[in-house]
Amino acid sequence: MRIHGIDAIALDIPLKKDFGGSTYHVLKRSTVITRMRTDEGLVSEVYNGDNRAHGPEIVRIIQEDLAPRVRGKRILESERIWEEMFALSHAQRDRKTLLEAIACVDCAIWDLVGKAVGRCACELLGGYRSELPIISIGGYYMEGKTHADIGREMEAYRLAGMAGCKFKVGGLTPDEDARRVEAARRAAGPDFVLAVDANRGWTAPDAIRFAHLVEPLDIRWFEEPCHWYDDAALMARVRRATRIPVTAGQSEITSHAIRRLLDAGAVDLVNYDASEGGGVTDWRRAAALCHAAGVQMAHHEEPQIAQHLLGAVPHGTFVECFADPERDPMWQAVWANRPPIKNGIMTVSRDPGFGIVLDEALVRRYRIS
Repeated sequence: MRIHGIDAIALDIPLKKDFGGSTYHVLKRSTVITRMRTDEGLVSEVYNGDNRAHGPEIVRIIQEDLAPRVRGKRILESERIWEEMFALSHAQRDRKTLLEAIACVDCAIWDLVGKAVGRCACELLGGYRSELPIISIGGYYMEGKTHADIGREMEAYRLAGMAGCKFKVGGLTPDEDARRVEAARRAAGPDFVLAVDANRGWTAPDAIRFAHLVEPLDIRWFEEPCHWYDDAALMARVRRATRIPVTAGQSEITSHAIRRLLDAGAVDLVNYDASEGGGVTDWRRAAALCHAAGVQMAHHEEPQIAQHLLGAVPHGTFVECFADPERDPMWQAVWANRPPIKNGIMTVSRDPGFGIVLDEALVRRYRIS
């Protein structure tokens, strides 16, 4: 079965308010849908990423640079196809955007392979488990937000079926953010998973001070604690100074960069994002490196993909989503057949490939012309 053609669609969905972390603002939900067709009539249905600046450019790269290289290839040649696409990164260009485009094509190929053999992607990749705990990303900085508001937010995530929350920090002083996390823990109770994410917001000394302040609060992990410019070395310092596990990887775009984090002794968990780093094919390489190093796998957002990847491997941990109805319209509405969430557990879709069905009316409404 061979690849016949590729269509890519960029979506922009405006949000009603700003969901801000320590180093960024979110005013819209963006993604790219990839529909790859085979010569036997199969069509992929996947969406990847949340690139709020370069969606149309990702579509252009798919259609102009990648499609000519994959057209006519067999869908079972995923490694060869990936290698040919990745070769484009050797020239000077925006490699991050290129790798996101490669991820779209690579995930579409894996979706087609699953559909061709009648198996979900999780089974194709290892089939280790059929259910995963799921947590919501939250704790965003908003004007006028109080500790009482944080408490109500945690309760809302419980009511939405979440096992826990990955809470935003790094935008205030360590002491101020520690008080926010304490409010979240107090409201959520001891049986609620609570992780923290600084989005590279702090120096190593500030990250260490914060970690010491929140250690009594049973924090599952401390994500991207330090500034970008020397993050591996700085995170290794933080990791040596606290008993809270350190997580990173979402800002990397290759498995080679994940090896750098492992070699530095910087991480206890890796949340490499298949939609940022070249798709399923390179995520598997990163997962293999982590398994050999005794490091667990998480995944940055992207539950429609992450459920299959984390479910496939023995060292997979938590699926992440945005349970706030206003934060992620893709999760809330566009993904029409999303698996049910109950008691903190997401059941991995058993439909062939990634098993995604999208609301076509909403796709037409929000596609970028």
